Amino acid sequence: MKRTLEELMTLQPVVMKQLQAIVEKNRLAHAYIFDGEKGTGKRDIMSFFIKLLLCENMTKNVPCETCRNCRRVDSRNHPNIQQIEPDGQFIKIDQVRDLIAEMKMTGVEEGKKIYVIHHADRLNVASANMLLKFLEEPEGHVVALLLTEQIQAILPTIRSRCQHVKFAKAPRPTLVQALIDQGITNSMAATVSMLTNELDTAYTLANDEQFVLARKTVLKSIETVHQNVHEALLLVHDEWLPLFKEKEEMEQALDLLLFAYRDMVAIKANQQAICTYPDMYQRFNDMALHMTYERLSLQMQSVLHARAALNRNMNRTLLMEQLMLNLQEGYTFV
Repeated sequence: MKRTLEELMTLQPVVMKQLQAIVEKNRLAHAYIFDGEKGTGKRDIMSFFIKLLLCENMTKNVPCETCRNCRRVDSRNHPNIQQIEPDGQFIKIDQVRDLIAEMKMTGVEEGKKIYVIHHADRLNVASANMLLKFLEEPEGHVVALLLTEQIQAILPTIRSRCQHVKFAKAPRPTLVQALIDQGITNSMAATVSMLTNELDTAYTLANDEQFVLARKTVLKSIETVHQNVHEALLLVHDEWLPLFKEKEEMEQALDLLLFAYRDMVAIKANQQAICTYPDMYQRFNDMALHMTYERLSLQMQSVLHARAALNRNMNRTLLMEQLMLNLQEGYTFV
């Protein structure tokens, strides 16, 4: 779903002003890298920037959205714009060769020619070297936009020839509100927004039955371990281990557990704290009242050490049994 100008200004205010200033002051470079995680608005802002360069009726440094060029940018059929995506795992040399050939041809229309390389970090060695030669010797009014989530995977020589535009992570409240607008409860939106910064991924996660059950099981384990450690050990065998069979699932569950104890610390320090589990606020507040910061800190350390032990391939049954004991006592994981 295309974001509005207001949404883009809220999502990436620094980037938006930076790009508007480039056009307003006529300081256009020949190549840019848009660097940011999924969900930070790179594609929508890419379209906005292209419209800034091509709009026929721009007002106050904002594209009109209605002229012929703006409409063709949205429909991706402007003859002076070329875009390529990875063909399979990589962007291949033939794709870059064809792209460069298009850019070198006399334009069908006057004005700037723009090419976009999505997932530029997936250029293979041959295609990256071919692109590098073109970046070193740009021809005519050509502007390159390279989009990436992994800038470190792009050749340093390519990076050095591009202006770096860094996209900030989406503000968590913005993501939470976007999820609520799509029908996700506030509590679930608050939880998934801690695991991903990308709206579509967060929405999918919030509607995933496995994740809903995972969240419920983690919260149940916290309640149980603070009431009866023996019941908590039974829960590990009856519910936790059967549900979290894969290493990635166990890692996510431990993250969810850690967020719960962070909530308790946050609530203890500030009654207005923004939580991962808003629906558990009152219960966590009651629990935090009966625990010191030191004990809460030790419990968080226990979860972090359990996660590290998981990465060392420690037996998961022993790992979880020890974790439950440590959480109940407030000792660190050994």
